[in-house]
Amino acid sequence: MGLPRGPLFWLLLLLTAACSGIFVALYSSAVESYPEHRSGARNSTSSRAFLGPKASNFWMSKSTSCRHPLYPAIQRHPHFRALFDLSTPVLLSGGLFTQELWDRLGQHKAPYGWQGLSRQAIASTLGLLNGSESSRLFAVSRQRLPRCIRCAVVGNGGILNGSRQGQNIDAHDYVFRLNGAVTRGFEDDVGTKISFYGFTVNTMKNSLLAYAHLGFTSVPQGQDLRYIFIPSDIRDYVMLRSAILGVPVPEGHDKGDRPQTYFGPEASASKFKLLHPDFISYLRERFLKSKLINTKFGDLYMPSTGALMLLTALHTCDQVSAYGFITSNYWKFSDHYFERIKKPLIFYVNHDLSLEATLWKDLHEAGILWLYQR
Repeated sequence: MGLPRGPLFWLLLLLTAACSGIFVALYSSAVESYPEHRSGARNSTSSRAFLGPKASNFWMSKSTSCRHPLYPAIQRHPHFRALFDLSTPVLLSGGLFTQELWDRLGQHKAPYGWQGLSRQAIASTLGLLNGSESSRLFAVSRQRLPRCIRCAVVGNGGILNGSRQGQNIDAHDYVFRLNGAVTRGFEDDVGTKISFYGFTVNTMKNSLLAYAHLGFTSVPQGQDLRYIFIPSDIRDYVMLRSAILGVPVPEGHDKGDRPQTYFGPEASASKFKLLHPDFISYLRERFLKSKLINTKFGDLYMPSTGALMLLTALHTCDQVSAYGFITSNYWKFSDHYFERIKKPLIFYVNHDLSLEATLWKDLHEAGILWLYQR
């Protein structure tokens, strides 16, 4: 039986076409490239292999509430679509500790595993991270999360000196900072808001020593602030355990240290997050697999603290803006924004800053994050 061809049919057909055109136009507008003054983008990938079916549906629903969601930007880019795996666990908590995990991570050196580390130290620390808040970055108990989580990750690069980006940074839902995160005296350039402070015990202590005369005299503290431990050695696990228990560090390099002096008196497990060694390994293998790995410095190499924080945000937030990260014209600026005298950026062998600079540039051009540049 043939389809009707009366006037009503053609009217309905025209209305359907018009509505389809409007839908396509609205969708295209929602995923357009970022304007230079707006924050970056993120949502995830619709590929079920990439996210898993539950995660796929979750990120698809979130994409409708973000102006520039990261998710479609990854999906559209063949190279990054193959790299991102948003089903990889970002945080390590007690519920994930099993014999199988111990055996597997025991084959790799820190920060990518637990080879040569004390099982008792690892197990006792993870045993304190058993709450639901330990397995997710954003708490949902006090207030409902925004439908579109906008994050700013603030590095310490000299490009921020005189940038006047403080208000833009603080406008984000969450702000990540790291190592020598000086804000006093630089509020107009870097803002004051801080939601997460990321570090290894080594980088935290080195920052307190090296930058005390420049204003970094204490680790940021606050009731709603959360600390992200990067487990680069056994001392990170030991310090984390003592911080949660509110007791002096009992052994090792930091024996006698009182974590309260760094993190404040609120010593509860909900204050602390721990990056998963599998996540750090995944980031190195897929995003920052440096040629340094195959040299005599291979055992020293790991992604920088800033890189780990920025990639953490890219795997947990819906939109991401990066401030104070290395750009192609890095030589125009001082190493750090808080330095009074210009100092050149030093390329140490434990990081591959050139590789990181290329990655940030590529992610920016792909519309996956927004990188502040001058």
